[in-house]
Amino acid sequence: MSIRPWLAQYPKEIPASLTYEEQPVQSYLTKAAREYPDKIAIHFMGKELTFQEVYESSLKMGRYLRKLGIQKGDRVAIMLPNGPQSVISYFGVLYAGGIVVQTNPLYTEREIEYQMKDSGSTVIITLDVLYPRVRQAMKRTNLQHIIVTAVKDYLPFPKNIIYPFIQMKQTGLKVQVEERGTNHEFKRIMEIEAAEELDISFDFNEDLAILQYTGGTTGFPKGVMLTHKNLIANTTMCASWLYKCRKGEETILGVLPFFHVYGMTAVMILSIMQGYKMVLLPKFDVKTTLKTIQKQRPTLFPGAPTIYIALLNDPDLKKYDLSSIHSCLSGSAPLPAEVQQKFERITGGKLVEGYGLSETSPVTHSNFLWDHSRVKGSVGVPWPDTDAAILSMDTGEILSPGEIGEIVVKGPQVMKGYWKRPEETEMTFKDGWLLTGDVGYMDENGYFFVVDRKKDMILAGGYNIYPREIEEVLYEHEAVQEAVAVGVPDSYRGETVKAYVVLKDGYSVTEEELNQFARTQLAAYKVPRVYEFRNELPKTAVGKILRRALIDEEKRKQEKTS
Repeated sequence: MSIRPWLAQYPKEIPASLTYEEQPVQSYLTKAAREYPDKIAIHFMGKELTFQEVYESSLKMGRYLRKLGIQKGDRVAIMLPNGPQSVISYFGVLYAGGIVVQTNPLYTEREIEYQMKDSGSTVIITLDVLYPRVRQAMKRTNLQHIIVTAVKDYLPFPKNIIYPFIQMKQTGLKVQVEERGTNHEFKRIMEIEAAEELDISFDFNEDLAILQYTGGTTGFPKGVMLTHKNLIANTTMCASWLYKCRKGEETILGVLPFFHVYGMTAVMILSIMQGYKMVLLPKFDVKTTLKTIQKQRPTLFPGAPTIYIALLNDPDLKKYDLSSIHSCLSGSAPLPAEVQQKFERITGGKLVEGYGLSETSPVTHSNFLWDHSRVKGSVGVPWPDTDAAILSMDTGEILSPGEIGEIVVKGPQVMKGYWKRPEETEMTFKDGWLLTGDVGYMDENGYFFVVDRKKDMILAGGYNIYPREIEEVLYEHEAVQEAVAVGVPDSYRGETVKAYVVLKDGYSVTEEELNQFARTQLAAYKVPRVYEFRNELPKTAVGKILRRALIDEEKRKQEKTS
């Protein structure tokens, strides 16, 4: 693009273009161990590991994987919650020359089987309590080895003794995996293996670091091929955006799961690249998160809107000191303005919305954290070296500011393509632009606004209705904790708007009261015709509301009654 209006908005501290070190992702851990050998890299439920310890452990895992037959380009699945093992495994696979296949620990047998078959993974690293599920799926895949760890393996005394009993009470599972045949103990690998570098050459531009599977909302999940260049570029961009953060001095809260691309880049790789301390939580729990913030004093807190909403609505929130937090980038879903304002008021820090996709490693846009006025409703401006535009969904031409079309992006963080899907890869690109599938517009200053996903747009009585606009209004009501709007079949209008709402504890509101509130701020055709109150909404592991699950549920109801 000849004109990039957003560059005029950049503060002087953020350059329009960056230099990217042409080296594999794992080289940053090698450098961090040399620069900060005795500095704490990971805090996990009382256990702490230095950068040197994480580095040596990762080398051990890499060497062991080579002994299991992993060659350059082979796929290794990691099915773990956040913890020292997830970081060690990730870098261990990369040191071995392998490609990481991030696997959600919540996956069912069927989902594990699909992902292992599609990726061709031959080794998986997982938790003891997940072992039975993995073992069953293994029979129908190319998996040859399972490396098993337990949460207690990296807990301090006496937590390591107590935790198995807590786990047994929570899950009802007591799994004892013996090291024999295709089973391997993570803990034993750390005891017996040598911490020595492996001499493997890497092509920075072409070699894959990970296969990041998409959520599959539009069909079967696809493996997004992200190269070492993609990940290093996006993490370097992130570091430049956080220009007030001090290298080697920040503490970052790792509650976003690392099997999600946002947590992997904006927490794990960023921390290794910048020498930050990671405070890791294996899952999001409101009370645990609040206690951890008060005790560990994190300064950076990347998250998702539902995480911030849950914290803000805890009845004991005022008992906790959250003032250490100075910077939060929110992703994975729209950030309601009310949530942003309240969170900033309570912490004294900054919370801004960003935008991206698994296909872009993941961030392409963000609002500025400091020294800039806010543009309400915007996902921000493109990051350095990132181009973005709005394409007409009819003609395919680039549109002028203010016109609504499909958001398209270019940049060094954009994926190589979809794993084993050349046709779908080709369909996702147009003249070098990645088609995001999101509908939006750009203003005269280069700020982008996401109206909605193409597939989520509601067509009611000939009108295009964008769910996000409705949700923003509902979030402004004092009783509403969460809201999502979907299109449901309607014999007269084709589709009509239905809103699913979760209320805050101690609040009540009727359907009529919500309807009257919405009518004061929305055109009549946009106002939900139906409201359904729920205790909770279906979500992904990072807290993104599963709109598609609600739509499918509604369709099944209609089919039963028709």
